[in-house]
Amino acid sequence: MVAIIDLGRMPYGQALDIQLARHEEVRRGAEDTLFLVEHPPVITLGRNGGREHLHLGEDELARRGIELVQTERGGNITCHFPGQLVGYPIVRIGRQSGGLRGFVHLLEETVMRTAAAFGVTADRRPGFPGVWIGHGKLCSIGLGVRRWVTFHGFALNVGRDLSLFQAITLCGLSDARPTSLSREGNDDALSLQEVKDVCVREFRNLIAHPPVAARQAAQ
Repeated sequence: MVAIIDLGRMPYGQALDIQLARHEEVRRGAEDTLFLVEHPPVITLGRNGGREHLHLGEDELARRGIELVQTERGGNITCHFPGQLVGYPIVRIGRQSGGLRGFVHLLEETVMRTAAAFGVTADRRPGFPGVWIGHGKLCSIGLGVRRWVTFHGFALNVGRDLSLFQAITLCGLSDARPTSLSREGNDDALSLQEVKDVCVREFRNLIAHPPVAARQAAQ
């Protein structure tokens, strides 16, 4: 089983401290955990860089109340904001079918099935982790692994307001554009809580019964 902990809306740094504390507990034998959270506006840089894809100076970001954070996750630049569901799985990767690649595949599958529950068909884009609808990126995935336990995770766009993405070149890809469940499903009444409930259900199902493709992803 995986413990599910909803942190509500929380600043990025505070959520990271909670992640790292739980990471140490899981490494020492505590239950694997999925944190769910919604962040105030923040732009994050991955291990692969991203500052070159930032369109605003740090003074302007500060004036607008937008944090800029260097992280230990994989990937390039992305952002978090109210109306986006962020998931941080703290999971012993050695116990997961297919290892790290298989686990990324499982997270993608979780988001794809969540989207399908709301009438939105999404897919993978070979060579580019995450969940896509054409060139529209619905969900970014960037994990960190330390001592065989994961941290960081996924960011699923739910609400219609994606304006923070105007401050960056999404993931450093000139042909990528952000999209969301509300936009794709044309449903402005879609709530974050509804999406959380479905996402948790799908994640738990897939952790308990990993798809064969997750095992093959590591091959």
